[in-house]
Amino acid sequence: MTGGKFITLEGGEGVGKSTQLAALAAALRQRGLSVVTTREPGGTEGAEAIRALLLTGDEARWDARSEALLFAAARGDHVAKLIAPALARGDWVLSDRFVDSTRAYQGGGGGLSDADIMDLHRIGSRGLLPDRTLLLTLAPGAAAERLAARDGGQADRMGAKPADYQARLAARFAELAATEPGRWRTIAADGASSDVTAALMAALADLLP
Repeated sequence: MTGGKFITLEGGEGVGKSTQLAALAAALRQRGLSVVTTREPGGTEGAEAIRALLLTGDEARWDARSEALLFAAARGDHVAKLIAPALARGDWVLSDRFVDSTRAYQGGGGGLSDADIMDLHRIGSRGLLPDRTLLLTLAPGAAAERLAARDGGQADRMGAKPADYQARLAARFAELAATEPGRWRTIAADGASSDVTAALMAALADLLP
């Protein structure tokens, strides 16, 4: 898979990934690139069915190990049926979350080892990693306000997790970004939406044709 580029947006709840994914896709298309947008969990029929299992019900519906297994299954289908074919065509694939979310949520947040999570990823998705991962960061209070406005008080299972979990999540994302600086770029998401999009484009400058 050498034709296209695989770009992921990561971050905690309420940082604006979905909004910025759409804006980034539009900016890349203006440069003449063929862009596919997708999300995790989801992106294919099978993965969307697993998404419904993961994001509905009460917070205790699944433990971290069960969540990791479900995410790995959804991701395997997503890679095989959508991401890998698009990259082989030469498309740029933009995904709202990928395996690094599992490393942060079920790893940093849920206590699973990174080695176990990456073993599941190797088996399910042949170890595919993004060409560039863009981490959006936002102060906890601002993220909580955005999340409340987005969900109207009806957060899904991930958004409903307690504050200490969200703090572990943010710390794990920061750790992952520091460990792999060649792949990760960290972008502050507290400015105007257009400024954040411009920063994301700048973070992709070395990959652009």
